Amino acid sequence: MTVKSAKLEHVGVAVESIVEARRFYEEALGLTFGGEEVLAERGLKLAFLDAGGVKIELLEGLGEDPISKFIEKRGPGIHHICFKVADVDEAAASLRADGYEFVTDAPYEGAHGSRVIFMKPSSTFGVLIELIQEG
Repeated sequence: MTVKSAKLEHVGVAVESIVEARRFYEEALGLTFGGEEVLAERGLKLAFLDAGGVKIELLEGLGEDPISKFIEKRGPGIHHICFKVADVDEAAASLRADGYEFVTDAPYEGAHGSRVIFMKPSSTFGVLIELIQEG
């Protein structure tokens, strides 16, 4: 089975400072700022920029969180690629049936009330893949 009609939604970029990173994306590249959100329970601050139909999601850690650990180990940079799907539960079940592995057992709440799940990079040729169903 395959996921039907997955579309590139955003590229997640781990940064040490959203304020500094926004300056680059807005001033140097001319991208449009689309807002910020704090996911306190995940220890993350997010900012979104429109890059012509695909978003850039800036991720800043707020302490003991996956992004801070990522930056500590690898430095700032591309963290993940996200694909929008119609039904994240159905997509995850289909991909699991095909042998792909996920970071968590089930989707959970992401930014803007969406539902998300991440695939293990060991299953996806070294890339952390996020699947998102808009809320």
